[in-house]
Amino acid sequence: MIIELDGVRPAIAADVYVAPTAVIIGNVTVKAGASIWFGAVLRGDTGPIVIGERVSVQDNAVIHVNEEEETIVGNDVLVGHGAILEGCRIEEGALIGMGAIVLSGARIGAGALVAAGSVVREHSHVPDYTLAAGVPASVRGALTPELAARLAEGPLHYQQMAQHYRSRARIIG
Repeated sequence: MIIELDGVRPAIAADVYVAPTAVIIGNVTVKAGASIWFGAVLRGDTGPIVIGERVSVQDNAVIHVNEEEETIVGNDVLVGHGAILEGCRIEEGALIGMGAIVLSGARIGAGALVAAGSVVREHSHVPDYTLAAGVPASVRGALTPELAARLAEGPLHYQQMAQHYRSRARIIG
């Protein structure tokens, strides 16, 4: 569902896959090749949200913004199932694990991995190509080259899955 709010319509590239139960509201830009999956909510009601190219916002993720901080998600990012992003910046190629929470003013570096269930505190920083885990999240070390390479393959998988859904899925009830 795409909702205009206060005269502001989401700007969604033509090739973006938006699942039928996803909700995109207000000041949200979704760039080419992205996919917004079932139950995801992108709520740009108090400021802008920008979703980069080839980003996958997976099932039941919530992306919000607040009056002080916009939410920017760089290209080739994976936002895991049930993750919450609030007024933060996620750099290119990062992965936000399932159920992770990234709070206002936080910045996740390029190629970084936030482990499932972790909570990244307000105004904290996860450096490029590192793993952050825990509640609160702390940096556990650099990603191995092998893991970094595997993470880089993720966006292609979700682009293929989105294409499959665009061409093969149909609502039957």
